[in-house]
Parts: sequence; C-alpha cells; structure tokens
Amino acid sequence: MQILILKKALDQALYVKLMVKKVNKFERSKAKLKNLSFAHLLPNMATVIALCIGLSSIRFALLERYDYAVIAIIIAAFFDAMDGRLARLLGAASDFGAELDSLSDFISFGVAPAVVLYILSMHVWAGLGWTIILFFVVCCGLRLARFNTNLRSSTSQEAPVWSKKFFIGVPAPAGAMIALLPLILYQATEYEFFLTPFIMMCFLVSAGVLFISRLPTYSFKTYQIPPKCVPLMLVFVGLLVASLVSAPWPTFSCLIVAYLISLIFSYRNYQDLLGETPSKIKSKNTPSSENE
Repeated sequence: MQILILKKALDQALYVKLMVKKVNKFERSKAKLKNLSFAHLLPNMATVIALCIGLSSIRFALLERYDYAVIAIIIAAFFDAMDGRLARLLGAASDFGAELDSLSDFISFGVAPAVVLYILSMHVWAGLGWTIILFFVVCCGLRLARFNTNLRSSTSQEAPVWSKKFFIGVPAPAGAMIALLPLILYQATEYEFFLTPFIMMCFLVSAGVLFISRLPTYSFKTYQIPPKCVPLMLVFVGLLVASLVSAPWPTFSCLIVAYLISLIFSYRNYQDLLGETPSKIKSKNTPSSENE
C-alpha cells in the first residue's frame, strides 16, 4: 500500500514538473513575441514581397504581358538579395526566415519562370515541353535542398577564407535569369527566333544542369573593393543605371551574358586557389554555403 502511495506521489511530482516546464516555455515564447520589433520583421517581409511579386509573373504571362513577367522576376530577385542582408544587419536571422526564403526562391525562381516559358512557347511541344519544364523545376528544388543541407552541416573550421567567395552551382535567381535569357533577348531585338521551343529548351536544360552542378560560382557579395577603385565603381554604377533606364532589355541581356562568361573565370580561379591549399584542408573544402 505504501508503495502505491509513493508511486502516485512520484507520478504527480513528475506531472507538476512537466507542467511547470510547459508554462515556462510558453512564458518565454510570449516574452519573445512581445520583444519582437517591426525592424525584426523586415527581412521576412522582404521575402514575402519577393514571393508575391515572383508568383505574379505567372499572372502577367496569362495576360500575355511577358515583359511584365520578366520584370516581376527581376524585382523578386532584388528583394531576395535584400532579405538576407537585412537579417544579418538587424540581427534578425532565424530558422523560420531561412525556410521561408528557400520556399520563396523555389517559387519565384523555379516554378514561376518555368510556367512563364511554358505558357509562352514550350506548350507547343506538349508532353515533351512539360517534361523539360519539370526538369528545370526539379533541378532548382534540388539545388535549394543541397544549399539548406550544407548550411546546417557546415561545421568545418579548417576551410580557407577564400572558399566563402564561391557558391556551389548557380544560385536560384541567376539560374532563373539564364532560363529567361531568350525572352529577354526577344524583348531587346524582337527576333522571334529566340522564342522557338528549341532555343527555350537549350537554356532551360542548361540552367537546370548549372543548378545541380558542382561548378564554383562567384559570390560577389564577399568581394571587397579596394579604396582606389571605389570612384570607378561608382561611375560604373551610374552608367549601369543610365543604361537600364534608356535601354533596359539590352542591358539585362549583357549582364546575363557577362555572368555566364564569369563562370569560366570562377572555375579557373577556384582551381588555382585550391591548388595552393594544403591537402589536409583541400579534402574537406567546399565552396561557400552562406545565404544567397
């Protein structure tokens, strides 16, 4: 009898302890929500804006306003570039924000460009065209999944500093721009040759392969500009803005082509740096897994 009473007392004590833990956890969460300022929501707000604008490109495609569709995806890429920087600047980085950013990238730069191109041209090839669209979307999803996996498992302390100057494969916004390059070239030249399903297929497949490749690509945000080059950089930015205002489509085309050319130099630069790295570090080294 005494054993049963003692057992009930222990069960009640464990229950009370469990309830106290739940109450404390709730109070901590409540306090965290109270302390959450508007500034801490800005990164997630930028991500949601990118998601909505990127997905709106499909609506523009259904209305046959393909120029607006491309512009929507470009604006989504701008907000996507801003959310990670805002999170780091404001100290508002979180697992929720990272997952939301990946979802936004997948829809804005994987699903949306693919659907736009299918509505525009790839539907002519029926099942084959849809298969190519699915290939591009799946490759984008795999690239983002690999990015998230590397982000969580990146614990090596021996990786050289220069490895953070590179990404693994082409980032999602860049891949979307590569896939949309024929449409952008059409807007610049009005040559319907760029809208043929074969040309679209070549760029969709190429962008998909670049998504899942192990090709080192430049992470331009990590490069530091020497002080003596700052005036030249400011002049370049001014000329770039003037070009975008006066001739947006040729300028976008040149920027994407320049990025494709940079892939050659990024691979060579990475191999040169890798050759100068000690073998012990070289075996564990991978390009950067920082937020894109």
